Amino acid sequence: MIWIKAKRVIKAGFVNFWRNGWISLATVLVIVITLFTIGSLIFSRAILGSMISQIQDKVDISIYFKTDAEESDILALKDSVSKLPEVKSAEYVSAEQSLENFKERHKDNALIMQSIEELGENPLGAMLNIKTKETSQYDSVAKYLESQSGTAGGSMIDKINYYQNKKVIDRLSKILDSAKTLGTAISVILVIISIIIAFNTIRLAIYISREEIGVMRLVGASDRFVRGPFIVEGVIYGVISSIIAMIIFYPLTLWLGPMTDNFFSGINIFQYYVANFGQIFLILLLLGVSVGAFSSYIAVKRYLKV
Repeated sequence: MIWIKAKRVIKAGFVNFWRNGWISLATVLVIVITLFTIGSLIFSRAILGSMISQIQDKVDISIYFKTDAEESDILALKDSVSKLPEVKSAEYVSAEQSLENFKERHKDNALIMQSIEELGENPLGAMLNIKTKETSQYDSVAKYLESQSGTAGGSMIDKINYYQNKKVIDRLSKILDSAKTLGTAISVILVIISIIIAFNTIRLAIYISREEIGVMRLVGASDRFVRGPFIVEGVIYGVISSIIAMIIFYPLTLWLGPMTDNFFSGINIFQYYVANFGQIFLILLLLGVSVGAFSSYIAVKRYLKV
């Protein structure tokens, strides 16, 4: 008996979908716009995340060591710093490599190159380049290094450049936090607006069927049986809309892919679309079905007094 009722409800939902052709089309288009907005936010957050990662990757603090520092002591300090939970990576640069890097940066400056040659020895010491997982964590790492200044390993430290870069790092941290907060706020606002529009469109579709619902109630149909076809209809809206939205994203991301790759130099939006196709489709499908079914349920319950 339950299966027979379920079949009738599902069949009625499909019949309502096809019978309300233009209304169904309008509803699908509205939900497509909703899902397209949400999908665009997913891609935007991916681009923003890539930009933030690139910026964070370029920020670090450097520890400069005295020229007489022993390599074994430096490597011991590197291991100690690497074990900190805040540290993402600690790269050791030898004194010889520091000199080579310095020469490469100033290879066009004849005066500097001549001065290096006349010295006859390496004036530079080794260094450590430290990156943290979050830009806000550089302060705690710098304090840890300062706490080591009285130890044997810390006495070989010549300079830590964190405080020279502190203003830039703090400003960057505020910008990144603001960007994340703003992105989340915009996402929530757009999703709410889209759901309201979809809800009102589905309510119109149900309003057209108000007489049919009245007849169903007169012959003794239960509330669940009356709501069922409209919820099924809402699910159909969501499924079709999510498929259409994913189809639209294919040529759009294909066209934008090279642009994002060149402009942001860290993410190709088409490659992201292909690599995360299943996840994105599942998100849009669940959201589309949820919007359609929930909007149908609320519209029937609230506006038709079922």
